[in-house]
Amino acid sequence: MSKFLIACGGTGGHLAPGIALAETMLERGHDVRLFISRKKVDTRLVEKYPQLTTTRVPGLPFGWRPDVMARFVIEQGRGLKFSLSYLRNFRPDAVIGFGGFTNAGVTLAARLLNIPIALHEANRVPGRAIRVLSRVAQRLYLPPGVRLPGRLGLRVRHTGLPVRREVACLPREAARELLGVNPLQKLLVIMGGSQGSSPLNKWVAENVAALAAEGVQTWCVTGLGKGENEVREFRSKSGAKVGAWFEPFTDRVGALLSAADLVVSRAGAGTLAELVRCETPAILIPYPEAADNHQWANARQFEQQGGGLVIDQNSLSLLRQEVLEVLFNEWLVHKFRENLHRMATEDAVNTMAQDLEELALRIPPQRHVRHRPVTASTP
Repeated sequence: MSKFLIACGGTGGHLAPGIALAETMLERGHDVRLFISRKKVDTRLVEKYPQLTTTRVPGLPFGWRPDVMARFVIEQGRGLKFSLSYLRNFRPDAVIGFGGFTNAGVTLAARLLNIPIALHEANRVPGRAIRVLSRVAQRLYLPPGVRLPGRLGLRVRHTGLPVRREVACLPREAARELLGVNPLQKLLVIMGGSQGSSPLNKWVAENVAALAAEGVQTWCVTGLGKGENEVREFRSKSGAKVGAWFEPFTDRVGALLSAADLVVSRAGAGTLAELVRCETPAILIPYPEAADNHQWANARQFEQQGGGLVIDQNSLSLLRQEVLEVLFNEWLVHKFRENLHRMATEDAVNTMAQDLEELALRIPPQRHVRHRPVTASTP
């Protein structure tokens, strides 16, 4: 049995894969602890996992404003001091970070204590934390095709994002029965990521009646602090009842995505991994202020692989027509689902688990020998 510390707090996109990895490592007989942030979204998400040992670590996200940067430095200093004390007591065999501001202190503490470090980057453009901290890491997990050159002593593994097992692809009829939605009407799901999206929430409020008139149900996850649980009822042009559901947070992601005919969402790596897992087509609205514009890179890759479409946030006036055209194009929806099924083949969590076990035991990684092609000799 080995001991692992996983730093994964700050956003659902960091925390959810950390939970997925922790569940798998526990099943493989290891002692696993999670570092999470003090944000509400972390508290809400870990409530469902009493079997996991979690600790809230000091830390704040980086910002260039002088006051924000000052608070960042102070809190990261506290995080480093906290992490050094924790690691000396727990003494893990490896530390794994999933990006974000909770990684900095514990990664530097692990480096000072000579504990192996592994980092995971799920976005197509590696974030600032990963770019900086990878200089002291021994492992880096990157999406296929993504590179981060110039890191001596760093072994790169190309793999996807671990997805919690509860986010499973369910039969459409069973998922709709769980949610209590009409099995005969189209269902559009709107998700703004773990933080919610005010522009998408506003779009839903302005378009929900028009969508209902076309017989389209809506289910909007508004984000913590950006709405209340609410069920509204409308009428279609034919007079049929059409429901609209609003909730600030959902712990039924698998059922919700499996029940949906189409999803409108941001393009965080965690959301995209869950869409692929549930084989749900999507229209992506990348968050325009995401660091290094990484959501655009994520969304373009998703679109190029045939999982859905991308629309700029400045073009939300076109979104309703786009939604209706996709929803009522059975051939296109079927094609999207076929592509998503092809994309949903990798077992990222077990790939990582096996590699981390080797890292914890200090087993040198196997070198892949590149054989020269054999050419026929001229007679």
